Amino acid sequence: MAHDHAHGHHHGHHHSDSDSESRLLWALVLTGTFMIAEVIGGVLSGSLALLADAAHMLTDSAALGLAWFASRLSKRPSDRRRTFGYHRVQVLAAFVNGLALIGLVIWIGVEAVGRLVNPMDIQANTMMVVAALGLAVNLVVFAILHLGDRDNLNVRGAALHVLGDLLGSVAAIIAGAVIMATGWMPIDPLLSVLIAALILRSAWTLTRESAHILLEGTPEGLDVDQLEQDIPHQVMAISEVHHVHAWSLTPARPMVSLHATLVDGMDRQTALIAIKARLHEHFGISHATIQLEAPDHCLDAQGNDGCGEAETSAHQQPARCHADPHTHE
Repeated sequence: MAHDHAHGHHHGHHHSDSDSESRLLWALVLTGTFMIAEVIGGVLSGSLALLADAAHMLTDSAALGLAWFASRLSKRPSDRRRTFGYHRVQVLAAFVNGLALIGLVIWIGVEAVGRLVNPMDIQANTMMVVAALGLAVNLVVFAILHLGDRDNLNVRGAALHVLGDLLGSVAAIIAGAVIMATGWMPIDPLLSVLIAALILRSAWTLTRESAHILLEGTPEGLDVDQLEQDIPHQVMAISEVHHVHAWSLTPARPMVSLHATLVDGMDRQTALIAIKARLHEHFGISHATIQLEAPDHCLDAQGNDGCGEAETSAHQQPARCHADPHTHE
């Protein structure tokens, strides 16, 4: 039985990673700077919506800092201890960010209940000025991140934090306007709860997706059953595909390992190239480990290949092929 490995990789990751890193750094600087102003404004005005938004901006700054650090770390080359490199650090950062957002939602909820039971006086003028400035900053930061790499979970997690901030600023402006017009203080904690609910939905999605990758889940959109049926149908040299394992380092880096049974008399190299090309073109997988096996009737009692076509000598190195010269890793 022959072990044949075919490896490849997408080009363009380095450019998108550098772009993501610079976007995260700009977002961190803008968010961190304004957060200080919002904390002061929240304390002076007594607004929970503003303080909740300031607390959210604090977690944003931490999240953006973590995301930026993860982006830097993920560029480190692979080594003997981490043969896949540090790409997963981005996913881990996204998971931590998701958990932090869920914790923030719980804090806002508890504070809001306390404010509804014991309403506090709020200085609506101060609240609205700070919230309006916050909205402007958040719009700029969200645009910076939203226009970045959509497949980067790290950037998506950071963008979700900022979107929550943006909604918080809008809610604080609305609450300030209502208080100025009617004097009805409960609008402030009520809108805080509404924002928290919106943040929770996004946070749960981010946490679930990053956890799925960390648990070696099948890449989004990849049907393993379809893959098992497609390759024997499209690659004439292969009669069966089994033992398929699919996972991803990041959403942009899906990987697969599989066993493929070779048809009698077919060339191993040709089969490998054809399988690799099919995985790359039809399934978007450029990194695959493929084990070729002899047909069942060729195997003797010890599992050795009696036909001689698919077997590699025990003293030979496994064949390595690259189906596409542009997908070399």
